[in-house]
Amino acid sequence: MRKTALALLLAATLLPACSPEQGGGGASGEPSATPTASATADPTASPSADAETTVPAPAPETSPAPSGPGQGNAELSIIVTAAEGEPEASYTLVCVEGVPAAESVHPGADAACSALKENAGMLGPHTPGTAQACTQQWGGPQEATVTGVVDGVPVDTAFSRTNGCEISAWDAARDVLGVAGGA
Repeated sequence: MRKTALALLLAATLLPACSPEQGGGGASGEPSATPTASATADPTASPSADAETTVPAPAPETSPAPSGPGQGNAELSIIVTAAEGEPEASYTLVCVEGVPAAESVHPGADAACSALKENAGMLGPHTPGTAQACTQQWGGPQEATVTGVVDGVPVDTAFSRTNGCEISAWDAARDVLGVAGGA
């Protein structure tokens, strides 16, 4: 029994010295060139990439559509409803470098493609956050949906005129929404 206990004690003492992760060095017994963490580590130092923390990581931000000038390339389907019960107006807008392509079926294709080239992000999500105050006004029953791609960025957004923020987004996208899109 004594021999077994002595053997276990010896093994427990020698095994960590053989492990490079514990600072025991390589097979030759030389010290490892790799630094190891110690109990007296700098508390202000950032944890390594694989270190676990108790603070959850922030949620990844969605990549918003770029604002400002773009390439002017777009393939969009636009549906505008002037009022409940009225027929929808459906448009197709295809722009190449800010110029409407032949397959565009849109009442103001030149203005719409130009507007998209000037501000590629105008069709990005426009849902107001909690920090944005919106006036509680009603701008009309109009609704619109725009789906497709602008400069390689997918677009799937809805417009209405139910409050000041929505009216502002509608007005900014007026050229893209088309003639029936105006209020």
